[in-house]
Amino acid sequence: MTPLRLGYGTNGLADLRLDDALALLADLGYDGVGLTLDHMHLDPLAPGLAARTARLARRLEALGLTVAVETGARYVLDPRRKHGPSLLDPDPGGRAVRRELLTTAVRVAADLGAHAVHCFSGSNPGNTDPDTAWKRLEESLAPVLDAAAAAGVPLAVEPEPGHLIATLDDFRRLRRALGGPAPLGLTLDIGHCQCLEPEPPADCVRAAAPWLRHVQIEDMRRGVHEHLPFGDGEIDFPPVLEALAAAGYRGLTVVELPRHSHAGPELARRSLEFLRTADAARAARTNGARS
Repeated sequence: MTPLRLGYGTNGLADLRLDDALALLADLGYDGVGLTLDHMHLDPLAPGLAARTARLARRLEALGLTVAVETGARYVLDPRRKHGPSLLDPDPGGRAVRRELLTTAVRVAADLGAHAVHCFSGSNPGNTDPDTAWKRLEESLAPVLDAAAAAGVPLAVEPEPGHLIATLDDFRRLRRALGGPAPLGLTLDIGHCQCLEPEPPADCVRAAAPWLRHVQIEDMRRGVHEHLPFGDGEIDFPPVLEALAAAGYRGLTVVELPRHSHAGPELARRSLEFLRTADAARAARTNGARS
């Protein structure tokens, strides 16, 4: 079975300088980092992005960290609208701005040797009929998928509560609508499975395995979209980790606690300990079943 490779998201370390955050994760023993492109770390809109990315690539290599590029920064494009503009924005210019961010993320990911670029659909704007929203999403993603194909980096769309793509069924619909392009993969957030999906999170992993390109993980409660430290929610993690190992997933499994930066260093330590303990329980369960 594929060994678990753990990362921590920089959106949960927003009070640290990027270099300090990376050093912390390496010292703790993480395998990699989920890098959110944002103003406090690697700003995708500031001058000199290529040079800054090259320096970061050298630093990641020196620390022995792998990386996934995430694009969930709240206000990186619009200081007044959370996650705006989206790929569903009524303004074609707004959709173009989001597309440009995603194609920039693809270039950054290629330069960093990242295993995936994460993105999401965005929420359907008010008074927009669903067919129009789906058409906007398909048209918006097409050039980003072309860029991903050219760069050899998967684009991993995340089902997000409250978004047009909210569930695994929504993701399947998107793949069918786009003709199943090779670069289009899935970001599976384990907490979101607990929150929204009808099946347990471990079953979601098994169902998602063919398209799994990136994984985010945290605790969560049924019906409540709140990212929680491990142990504060309802998820039984050893079966989830067993399903990931059995699926042969080779990317990072990134701890996603974006509202806990105030305690980021301590939660990074505790999260790694929790997941290692859960993975040991998973391995013991597997070995016991084989004996």
